[in-house]
Amino acid sequence: MFHQPNMMEGHHHLLLHPLAMDMPTQNKSDSDIPRIREDDFDSATKSGSENHEAVSGDDQDPRPKKKKRYHRHTQHQIQEMEAFFKECPHPDDKQRKELSRQLGLEPLQIKFWFQNKRTQMKTQHERHENSLLRAENEKLGADNMRYREALNNASCPNCGGPTAIGEMSFDEHHLRIENARLREEIDRISAIAAKYAGKPVVNYPLLSPPVPSRPLEIGIGSFGGQPGIGSEMYGAGDLLRSITSPTEADKPIIIELAVSAMEELVRMAQMGEPLWMTTLDGTNVLNEDEYIRSFPRGLGPKPTGFKCEASRETTVVIMNHINLVEILMDVNQWSTVFSGIVSRAMTLEVLSTGVAGNYNGALQVMTAEFQVPSPLVPTRESYFARYCKQHADGTWAVVDVSLDNLRPSPSVKCRRRPSGCLIQEMPNGYSKVTWVEHVEVDDRSVHNLYKQLVSSGHAFGAERWVANLDRQCERLASAMATNIPTGDVGVITNQDGRKSMLKLAERMVISFCSGVSAPTSHTWTTLSGTGADDVRVMTRKSVDDPGRPSGIVLSAATSFWLPVPPQRVFDFLRDENSRNEWDILSNGGVVQEMAHIANGRNTGNCVSLLRVNSANSSQSNMLILQESCTDLTGSFVIYAPVDIVAMNVVLNGGDPEYVALLPSGFAILSDGTSSSSPHGDGNGGSLLTVAFQILVDSVPTAKLSLGSVATVNNLIACTVERIKASLSCESA
Repeated sequence: MFHQPNMMEGHHHLLLHPLAMDMPTQNKSDSDIPRIREDDFDSATKSGSENHEAVSGDDQDPRPKKKKRYHRHTQHQIQEMEAFFKECPHPDDKQRKELSRQLGLEPLQIKFWFQNKRTQMKTQHERHENSLLRAENEKLGADNMRYREALNNASCPNCGGPTAIGEMSFDEHHLRIENARLREEIDRISAIAAKYAGKPVVNYPLLSPPVPSRPLEIGIGSFGGQPGIGSEMYGAGDLLRSITSPTEADKPIIIELAVSAMEELVRMAQMGEPLWMTTLDGTNVLNEDEYIRSFPRGLGPKPTGFKCEASRETTVVIMNHINLVEILMDVNQWSTVFSGIVSRAMTLEVLSTGVAGNYNGALQVMTAEFQVPSPLVPTRESYFARYCKQHADGTWAVVDVSLDNLRPSPSVKCRRRPSGCLIQEMPNGYSKVTWVEHVEVDDRSVHNLYKQLVSSGHAFGAERWVANLDRQCERLASAMATNIPTGDVGVITNQDGRKSMLKLAERMVISFCSGVSAPTSHTWTTLSGTGADDVRVMTRKSVDDPGRPSGIVLSAATSFWLPVPPQRVFDFLRDENSRNEWDILSNGGVVQEMAHIANGRNTGNCVSLLRVNSANSSQSNMLILQESCTDLTGSFVIYAPVDIVAMNVVLNGGDPEYVALLPSGFAILSDGTSSSSPHGDGNGGSLLTVAFQILVDSVPTAKLSLGSVATVNNLIACTVERIKASLSCESA
């Protein structure tokens, strides 16, 4: 029987003996941090104050006679580590091992102590710098007031009257000069746009250098923050590698396209019949002949062999319009929120940052790769401009339009006609979003198993974008929630612990999604036989990444059809009570949910911490971090083994970026044949993708052995057979 991946083997002794960690923070001493124990895990799910009281004294222990299985650092250990920190704040592996031998601690405890000590010192240093800057700022303010008073009271030595400089300060004079220059720049660009677009552009923003992206701070720290999600794994395809920033000659053409695309998007979002025809199931279908009559200009005729995919969807989401616009205009936030659809994204150049401190008039040149979570559906590369505008009625619009005509390439398989969304402000912080998705694509390389789903428009259409956005807005709202009910068993109420655990789960989902599709830059290798459910593998090297174990990582995935509705497949896979029916790594043990965080109205949207109580008493208990998420267009169940000591840090609000993860899991989609909702209980089947990421060698320069590949192949094949057997019995 296959044993758990090398990552888990590397920490086997840590899981067998859960270690209490002392982590210095600003407000608590080393001995005051709560810990996770295998026999008393519930204390980690309580609020910070309750957790502190539960372990701060023997008189608070509900079982005072039971010997505690953890210890605190002694004063000698702390003094020794403090002394070593002054000499070397970044010890290497050899130094950590020597310290652990001298002090009787585990190397991982040494690592976390030094990590948190560095964080503490950085915070103290920043606080000191802030106080110095504040004092300097106050001094400058006082000097400024003194000079202003002197200028206002100054008099001319010749006539005794007030001086001219007292009427206009130097700052005001400088701003007037700058405003005049900006007006000339705006007039020049407006003239260029009018020449190419055939009409004047009023108050078009000036071209300006790129600005750094702004992280999304909504209750869970920096949301994403990874430039080009997935790009570190597989690189770029031929098309995206050949694309560079636009030249000066290209910019007027880009402005023309953006202006006309914005007009087209607004009209397509608001028009009804005959442009949009409603099918029996309520889907909006584009009338192509009417589209050509209504929009004769644009990108020109459809390329030979390309198909038209056009869809429109409207919903109300729990997020205000300003935050939505910021998500769409920041490539890191956008690719993180839509990580199930956007496998890679990058901003090549910012032509305009907008005016008046917001994104009104912002114009960017971007590349992106769009995906379906399966190795059987190639990703769609796109080179496009993104333009944001606030209209007179207060509605915001963000439009994308392909720039492929600037860089003609035979490798272009998809071009994006004006697509995007209108965002209308609603009461109570909600927003009404109308999404239009309009592409022309060559989809002949899609596997037959997914042909129906792709051609129906459910794979890449507006419905999927809107459903994904709605679910992510609920997730963000739950991350910010402070009124957490304390009555439910296992609910994490510690606000810092919730934020850290959600951030860790978010990184796990992004890593899974970016490694399960079929990027144009990297070819999956088929391992066995013929048929739709062949196992496909890719390898990558992981070096100097604190979020992944170092070495050779093997990604294996397969997709197959099940004659079971998607909702039933999702419920089966996310249920811890049925996990031992398919999870080989649980080795027949009982799986118990220790803690969870609800992520929305649907009970299936949840982040959980599971413990596997092995049937073999000699095997250690291990923890599993799992996120399950579902909407009308698809579902995910994604999980990764995690170290108990590391999760102890996370649940106490520690930085989750240093927790090594190799996620595995499932992507569940409708097969596209059912006339009912993709997640209904009709006669339609499911398309299930199973994927594993496994560390096969801890040396990054090692060569992949055939034995490792065969082992992974057997693991994934056995998992598939168990799932098929369990669900066929259930549906019988």
